[in-house]
Amino acid sequence: MNFYFAPMEGLTGYVYRNAHHTYFNNIDKYFTPFIAANQSERLKSRELNDILPENNRGVPLIPQLLTNNAMDFIAASKKIQRLGYNEINFNLGCPSGTVVSKNKGAGFLANRKELDAFFDAIFAQAITKISVKTRIGKDRPEEFYELIEIFNKYPIEELIIHPRIQTDFYKNKPNMKVFEESLISSENPVCYNGDLFTAEDYRAFAAGFPLVSTVMLGRGLITNPGLVGEIVDNKKLDKNLLREFHDKIYQDYRGILSGDRNVLFKMKELWSYMISLFSDNAKYAKKIKKAEKFYDYDEAVSSLFRDQDIL
Repeated sequence: MNFYFAPMEGLTGYVYRNAHHTYFNNIDKYFTPFIAANQSERLKSRELNDILPENNRGVPLIPQLLTNNAMDFIAASKKIQRLGYNEINFNLGCPSGTVVSKNKGAGFLANRKELDAFFDAIFAQAITKISVKTRIGKDRPEEFYELIEIFNKYPIEELIIHPRIQTDFYKNKPNMKVFEESLISSENPVCYNGDLFTAEDYRAFAAGFPLVSTVMLGRGLITNPGLVGEIVDNKKLDKNLLREFHDKIYQDYRGILSGDRNVLFKMKELWSYMISLFSDNAKYAKKIKKAEKFYDYDEAVSSLFRDQDIL
């Protein structure tokens, strides 16, 4: 099985990726949070920093683009290819209202004629290999039957399917019937993404879909960065390793961000997921959330690791 790390805006930037790759080193591909494609001469500084090779040494990274304009995609692809990347992932999965209102991300799925023309243009001038991360439709699961016909017309490197519609956001259950049908009808390789939070979730999925050889993990990996180790080696996450992982992220953010507030904002986002790993975590979560200075944060985190165990 190949394991991919799904992008999560604000969480899985290069600081996080470097720490994860250093301490766990079991991910076949990391995907960047989306880059808004345009035809300007340069990428935005924040987006460029996130994909600079010197900020991702040894990390198997795939940049992801968001757009509904083929010329923007092609122009951005050229800039990314010059940095040494040979694959770009196209985002058709983001359910955010601000993205969808611009007919981008999962919103683009509703405009299938335009989507077909978009693919025709970008594959005619493909600068790199192109993979696609998609939902199964915007408003109805049945949209996927038209979408797969479009996808099948093009040499997509990999079709990463999150079997929800846009209006589900992350509610309801993934539509496994549509996903199963996609395995039969897709002429491109398929990767599964959606609701694999634990090793038990993964094993149930693998038993039901033995022919699937690639899965993408997102929220489950943010919550438990050692999840792939549990899946592959039945190895529970070690608390000391988690502390070292946390400390690297924390110190690296302190090295590039100014002020307690900016660093702690990043760390609190991370703890909103990881805190559930620990027993009796409520009062520690509250202390971390309330911390406004490094001193208070350090005390809260140290006491959590000292007093509580990983469940």
